[in-house]
Amino acid sequence: MTRTIIENAYVVTVTGEEHPSGHIVIDGNTITAVGPGPAPSVEGPAERIDARGCLATPGLVNTHHHLYQWASQGLAKDNTLFEWLVALYKPWSKMDAEVVRGAASAGLGWLALSGTTTSTDHHYVFPSGRGDLFAAEIEAAAELGIRFHPCRGSMDRGQSDGGLPPDEVVEDLETIMAETEAAIDRYHDGSPGSMLRIAVAPCSPFSVSRDLLVQSAELARAKGVRLHTHLCETLDEEEHCREQFGMSPVDYMETVGWLGDDVWYAHAVHLQDADIKKMAATGTGAAHCPSSNARLGAGIARVADMLAAGVPVGLGVDGAASAEMVPMAGEVKQAMYMQRARYGPTALTARQALALGTIGGARVLGRDAEIGSLEPGKLADIALWRVDGFYAAVDDPVTAFAYGQTPPLARLIVNGRTIVRDEELVSVPQDEVARRGAGAHRRLMKLAEEVL
Repeated sequence: MTRTIIENAYVVTVTGEEHPSGHIVIDGNTITAVGPGPAPSVEGPAERIDARGCLATPGLVNTHHHLYQWASQGLAKDNTLFEWLVALYKPWSKMDAEVVRGAASAGLGWLALSGTTTSTDHHYVFPSGRGDLFAAEIEAAAELGIRFHPCRGSMDRGQSDGGLPPDEVVEDLETIMAETEAAIDRYHDGSPGSMLRIAVAPCSPFSVSRDLLVQSAELARAKGVRLHTHLCETLDEEEHCREQFGMSPVDYMETVGWLGDDVWYAHAVHLQDADIKKMAATGTGAAHCPSSNARLGAGIARVADMLAAGVPVGLGVDGAASAEMVPMAGEVKQAMYMQRARYGPTALTARQALALGTIGGARVLGRDAEIGSLEPGKLADIALWRVDGFYAAVDDPVTAFAYGQTPPLARLIVNGRTIVRDEELVSVPQDEVARRGAGAHRRLMKLAEEVL
C-alpha cells in the first residue's frame, strides 16, 4: 500500500472545519487523516507533498456532460436549444467509435485539468453501424484514470413520431432496452470505491416515448442503478410537454416513475414552486449547468431556491458544443455569479458554490458517503490549487479560488493516484490527448460533409 502525506495546505473539508495550515494522509486510495498542523508521524515510506501556498479541496464532481460533443464545438453559435439541436443532429448522425474515443479522451482530459476527479457522461446518440460508441468513452476514461459514471442514453421518438431528432439517430424500444441492460451487466461496478458506474438515461421528454421512460425506470431499479435525463431546460420544453401531455414536465415525470433519490435531472432551469417541492420531498436531484444555459439563452436555474428547499444540486459543464471549452472549476464561479445576478449578492457564497461542485455533486450521484469532502474514510480524490503568487493578495483562499480566474492546478489525485501535476496531465501525454480531440473534430466534419 502506498502512502501519501500532504502538508502545509489550506485544507477545506467542505463538510466541516477548515485548516489554514493542515495535513491530509492517504493510504492507498483512502484518506486516513485530516487535520491542522503537521501530519502525525508514520512508519514506513511515504511520498510527502509540501503544499505550502496551496488550497486543498475535494476533487470536483461533474454531474452532466456529453463528451462526444467535443468533436462539434463552434457550430450553431447563436441558436436556441431546439435550433441548435436540429443543426447538430446532422453531423452527430455520422459519428463513429473513433470520433467518440478521441472526443472523450480530450473532454475528460480537459475536465481533469480543471480539477475534476469524477465525471458523468450522457451519451444518447447511437447511429447504426458506427461501432461500440459506449465502450469507446469508457476506454478513454480508464486510460486517463478518472472516476466515471457514463449514462447509457437513448431516443426512440424521431421526427416521424412527433419527436425532435431525425429518424436516423433514434433506436427502437426493444433495441434500447436490450443494449442498456447489456451495458449495465458488462460495465457497472456497484462495489465501494468503484471507478465505473452506469446510469440509465433516456434523452428528454420530447425525444422519447412514455413506454421508454417507464421501462427504463423499471430496469434501473431492478439493476440498482441511477436514472438521468434532461428536464425543464427551456420554456419551449414546458410548452411542448403541456401541448403533448397536458401537464408540466415534472408532473409528467412523476406519472412515469421518475421522481426519487435515484433520479437526477440535467438543467432544471424552469421549475415552478410545486416542482421544487416535489423534488425536495422525493430527493430528486438536479445538475446545474450555468455556462451552457447562458450560451443557449435558456435562462438561470433557481439554484438558491432548490438549495433552500433541500433539493440535491450538483454542477455540470454540459456538452462541449453548448459551452465550448468550459472548465469544471469555472462552473463554480459561474454558478455563484448567476445566482447573484438573479437574486442579489448574498444568494450564493464562494463556499456554497464550492460545495455544489463537490459534495453536492457527490450527493446527486449517490456517492456522498465516498467522495465530495475531505474526511477520514473517504476516497482520496483531491485537488491542490496554487493560491500563492498573484492570488496571495486575497486573504481568503476559497475566495481566491471561486472569484475571478481559477488558480493553477498544482496536483490532482484520483483514487490515490496523481493524474495531473503542475497543470500537466501525467496519466496520459497531454499533447496526445489534445491531438485526439482535434482529430475527432476533423474526422466528424469529414464524415458529416454529406449532410452539412
